[in-house]
Amino acid sequence: MRPWALVLCALTAMGVAASGANGPAPPGATYLLPPADSIRHGMVVPSAGAVRGRIDSTSYAFHASQMAAAWERAGKPPDPGHLGPLPAPGVAAIICPHDDFSFAGRVYRRVIPLVTARTVVVIGVFHRYRRFGEHDRLVFDTYREWSAPDGPVPVSPLRDALLRRLPRADWTRDSIAHDAEHSLEPLVCWLRHARPDLEIVPIIVPAAHFPRLEQLGDHLGAALRDEMEKRHWKLGRDVAIAISADAIHYGPDFKQATFGEGGVRAYEQAVARDLELINGPLNGPLTIAKIRSLYDTYVDPERPDDYRWTWCGRFSVPLGLLTLERISRALGGATGHAIAYETSIGSPQVDLRDVGMKPDAPSNPWHFVGYPGVAFTTRPTR
Repeated sequence: MRPWALVLCALTAMGVAASGANGPAPPGATYLLPPADSIRHGMVVPSAGAVRGRIDSTSYAFHASQMAAAWERAGKPPDPGHLGPLPAPGVAAIICPHDDFSFAGRVYRRVIPLVTARTVVVIGVFHRYRRFGEHDRLVFDTYREWSAPDGPVPVSPLRDALLRRLPRADWTRDSIAHDAEHSLEPLVCWLRHARPDLEIVPIIVPAAHFPRLEQLGDHLGAALRDEMEKRHWKLGRDVAIAISADAIHYGPDFKQATFGEGGVRAYEQAVARDLELINGPLNGPLTIAKIRSLYDTYVDPERPDDYRWTWCGRFSVPLGLLTLERISRALGGATGHAIAYETSIGSPQVDLRDVGMKPDAPSNPWHFVGYPGVAFTTRPTR
């Protein structure tokens, strides 16, 4: 545990409260923001000024040549598990993993090309929300651009326009939190490779009860809809939503042993449960009832800090889908297309070692991760 985390835990236990640098602490919060220097010291490319750096390690691309190799090799057989036909490029939204490129590369490669919009609202996990004392509001950044292997990625002016429309209680801006979080930057790397003029709106999502997520999604969806109308944008053509989520994290290391601590039978049962979610609530017409069922599967609805089924996307997926559901109402609704699923042990890794990329986590029947690939479309409009 890093020094700032030890201080944080100690002060929290003592009941010492502190306000965030970018706004008041959420009601009832007792925390001390981690120092920026300690967070950035742990980044491979530290953020500086108005530029967000990179946090991830050797299992992700840092150079254009590495990104090109990942893109090319992940497009070769074996394909990730086919769950259904691909919709046409230009989708309204996707759910995409954020794990190592060697493990999840084939799912990235199948899903990312479906996004063709220039502006993408990327909605990610906030793994360390408890250490930052965050809950019940969206966390935006303050950066002008993000780093990626193929070049910088500007943050869209849409971000500030959305903030002007959203209720002040719905959001904070905290670049230190974004520096500490890795769930968005892999998607940004792949999206930037697919479209060089990409612009993004980065958002990470801490814990919240479902009614609050529903409220946040309603407000964000309405704000995005109004900005789309103002700019004469269309969902899918001009703007899209990319939701970051890895599926099941199984094994004692993840405190997940629903089917036993591991082994072939536990693996088969865990994969079957993931596929029930991907082919069930995430497939077909998108409804609030389906989104609620996902939330109730991922977490204890009365105590959302407590996992039930360990998807690394327990809040990003519901929030992203609630936002999409709000925007798409006037378009006849959104439809989910389950298109891919893979795990860290289900297929051979994408071999990237010769270009300096290798997994930095174990992968075996006692420690494995699932990777969902889902796309969402709306009815075409003129």
